[in-house]
Amino acid sequence: MKQKTNYEHHKENRLQDPEFKKAYDELGPIYNLIKEIITYRIKMGMTQQDLANKIGTKQSSISRFEKAMKMPSISFLTQITNALGLEWEFHLRQKSS
Repeated sequence: MKQKTNYEHHKENRLQDPEFKKAYDELGPIYNLIKEIITYRIKMGMTQQDLANKIGTKQSSISRFEKAMKMPSISFLTQITNALGLEWEFHLRQKSS
């Protein structure tokens, strides 16, 4: 059985707070997308600087994106995914009650 990281313990504790959980659930899809992009970047052996150079931006822009400090535009997201050889799409579904 995999041992939990400090982050996982912290997240588990924070999710006990209903207000935090609501905000986390609303942002969950964004965090999942960012996590997936980071995973692909690392898997390809690219640094943030490499990715920034490839799309013509600064490393700090990639860092802010990966830290979810700024909501990316669709154009920026497309540049990142293209540079990583990825495609992205949105799926909408009705919220469960």
